[in-house]
Amino acid sequence: MNRYYGNPEIKEFDETVVSINRISKKTKGGNKIRFSALVVVGDKKGKVGVGLSKAGDVRSAINKAISAAKRRMVVIPLKGTTIPCSVREKFSAAKVYLKPAPPGSGIIAGGPVRVVLEAAGIRDASAKILGTENKISNVYATLKALETISRISQRKGL
Repeated sequence: MNRYYGNPEIKEFDETVVSINRISKKTKGGNKIRFSALVVVGDKKGKVGVGLSKAGDVRSAINKAISAAKRRMVVIPLKGTTIPCSVREKFSAAKVYLKPAPPGSGIIAGGPVRVVLEAAGIRDASAKILGTENKISNVYATLKALETISRISQRKGL
């Protein structure tokens, strides 16, 4: 162990910070500043979770979001390197359309959807974000779409 570089940890999950927002609240004593963090956690083998949390500083907000994401993990069935079927899902104003893609085509998707698919271990898929540009809504819509794929594949016995 090198004392300058610390102990290198072997991480079980891949953690990606999607967005950090500064929240300002007017109070009697002045402005109260807090931070909100949206984090996607996945093992790149079919498990993915999303956490949204608030705290007084950025590091605490990220840590709280990571622990929230690990508590709410979803298992997604994979068909090779892609998803087994196409699905459309709506969450709030966000609409997400996920479609399987042939091997080698990569992830064709916008920012928040791409992060969730990569964390889940999906390497070939096509996606379209419709409705809103809100990252939080888009991430939750993608997670809801992946849960729908999981339910469909369980029902069909894939």
